[in-house]
Amino acid sequence: MEPLLVGSFQKASSPLPIPYLAELTSLHCSSNVATHSFKRKAFRNVGKSYTMPLRLQLQGRALIDERCFGGRIVKLNSSRNLDSRVKSASEQSFESEPSKNPWNSPQHALDAFYRFSRPHTVIGTALSIISVSLLAVEKLSDFSPLFFSGVLEAIVAALLMNIYIVGLNQISDIDIDKVNKPYLPLASGEYSVITGAMIVSSFAILSFWLGWMIHSRPLLWALSVSFVLGTAYSINLPLLRWKRFAVVAALCILAVRAVIVQIAFYLHIQMFVFGRPAVFAKPVIFATAFMSFFSVVIALFKDIPDIVGDKIYGIQSFTVRLGQEKVFWVCIFLLEMAYAVALLVGATSSCTWSKWTTVIGHTILGLLLWNRAKSTDLTNKVAITSFYMFIWKVINQSTSSRKRITSWFPRLTVESC
Repeated sequence: MEPLLVGSFQKASSPLPIPYLAELTSLHCSSNVATHSFKRKAFRNVGKSYTMPLRLQLQGRALIDERCFGGRIVKLNSSRNLDSRVKSASEQSFESEPSKNPWNSPQHALDAFYRFSRPHTVIGTALSIISVSLLAVEKLSDFSPLFFSGVLEAIVAALLMNIYIVGLNQISDIDIDKVNKPYLPLASGEYSVITGAMIVSSFAILSFWLGWMIHSRPLLWALSVSFVLGTAYSINLPLLRWKRFAVVAALCILAVRAVIVQIAFYLHIQMFVFGRPAVFAKPVIFATAFMSFFSVVIALFKDIPDIVGDKIYGIQSFTVRLGQEKVFWVCIFLLEMAYAVALLVGATSSCTWSKWTTVIGHTILGLLLWNRAKSTDLTNKVAITSFYMFIWKVINQSTSSRKRITSWFPRLTVESC
């Protein structure tokens, strides 16, 4: 990786004249640290001396802080982390950004927690549980207070566990997130590690406590398996931190998103709420297969914007191995394939209303996805991240609309169709 230079410039007494800014290919201040040569931006003025603090990133991890004082390089500290601040090496003081405190106001606290909870995963989990619960509905009388309370209990318990999983991932990836996602509370310093640990521990305990109070075996199994896989995925312990291995990481996400959320929460409504036997109808099987495509895409695409930090810290994701463009288009083709399958399944429906709604709906979503993909700039991290959020929106829309149309609506209207 090329050396990363971060400079902040300040004169001791008076403002620096702009006309004396020049970019030089060689200076009196030169360094041969680790045989790296690099260009520097210097401020020069006749008869005056200015200081220029620099941070040189070597080999992606170690940092060496240097300052240029009147033509000499003064080495301050070495082997520092990526979040190190340039500190004063002389009597001259250097300004630095004030640390953010999320507890200054309720608004800041809510904003920090909003970012910490990774809202796109929260929304996706909630919509998935709602839609998969509808697969168990067979008649209008099933829409009872018991059904709605069962769905609400499942959503609350699952969201508590969801925040534990994403929070633990942030605690384990603080250094990586300082490169990939510096806006997250732990990476930005808004949350301390102790604060993050207290939040994730509390939410995990609350999730299991709620599942135990409900006494639903499918729900407890869903929470337990999600806890184990989410912990093994992120935590940096021997034989764990499975996110380092591309295939294992993808299988973890596939197991939680495509299998646990679909089957376990369906059984929670089917067996615990309605008291019916565990029968897997065709819509449930199709929903699980359909969501498998989306889960693989999520597992692959989430690493595309994070390629820089993953390379630095040795995360061997598919994006690091194959490159951003290849992984991007593999994800697009998988999604389009899922829409094509859903379209064919909808076309075979015996209910005319369901058939045309499914065909037209998935055709529109597939075209929107393709047009958005062609216009995405893969060299722009903001554009890639925006497209990733777009995929979550498409997944949420597909999940809710597809399951309603292909499962319980035909059951309620099969005689009229």
